[in-house]
Amino acid sequence: MRTRKDTASRPAIAPLLLAIGLGTSSLLTGTTASALSELQQPPGQPDNSAPSHNSDQPAVSPSTSPGVPMPDPLVNKKTGQGSDTTPGAQDGSKPVEVIYDISKVPEPVRRMREQIVEAAASGELERLRPLLGTGANQTQVTVGEPTDDPISALKDLSGDPDGDEILAIILDIISTGFVHVGQGTSEEMYVWPYFAEEDLKTLTPPERVELLRIVTAGDLADMQEFGGYNFYRLGITPDGKWKYFTAGD
Repeated sequence: MRTRKDTASRPAIAPLLLAIGLGTSSLLTGTTASALSELQQPPGQPDNSAPSHNSDQPAVSPSTSPGVPMPDPLVNKKTGQGSDTTPGAQDGSKPVEVIYDISKVPEPVRRMREQIVEAAASGELERLRPLLGTGANQTQVTVGEPTDDPISALKDLSGDPDGDEILAIILDIISTGFVHVGQGTSEEMYVWPYFAEEDLKTLTPPERVELLRIVTAGDLADMQEFGGYNFYRLGITPDGKWKYFTAGD
C-alpha cells in the first residue's frame, strides 16, 4: 500500500512535462519568427542588421535615385515638340530658328529688352518714353504715319485709362521665344513673339499653349483662318533700337 511519504518523495510528473513542452515551444516560436522576418524582407531592400561597409558614401536623394526619371521640360526640343527649328510663316516651308536663350543675341539687344521689361513691370507707362526714341528713330506704335506722342498712342490702345493693359501685353510678348530675321539686310531684326514668323496651322501642342498665354482660343481660331499671327509683335534691331510695337500682320 502506498503511504503519504511515498507520494511526497516522488517528483510531480505532469508539471515537469508541461515545463518541458513550454520551453520547446518557445524555442520553436523564436526560430519561426526569425525565419518569417527573413522571408518578409522586401526584395531589393538593404538588410538593416548587416554592418555597412559604405558609411562614408553620401545617401542618394530621391530626385537623383536610379530608376526615378527627372521631369521632362514643357518643350521637348529633341522630339520636335516646340523645338528650336519650326516651319516658317512666310513661305510655309522654310524653317525659322526659335530662340529662347537671350544670351545668344548681341549685347545692345539684350540691354534694350531688359530696359523694356523693367519699364513695363514698373506699371508706369511714362517710363517707356526714353526707350521709344524720337524723330526718325522713334518706335512705331501705330500702323501708318508715326504719331507725335507714342506714349499717348499706347495709352489709347490700352483697355484701361492708365495703360496698364498695354504694359502687361508688352511683358507677355517679350517673355516668349523670338526669331532673328532679315540677316544681312537693312531689315535685320529680333522679333517677339516667334509666332509672327510661324505657320499657325502647324503649331505643336506646347506651342499652342504658349500662344494661348498671349491670345484667347477665339483669337487663335481667327488667326488660323486669317492665315497668320496678327496680334502685337515687338522688334529690336541688332544695334539695340526698339523698332516697333504694333498689331497686325
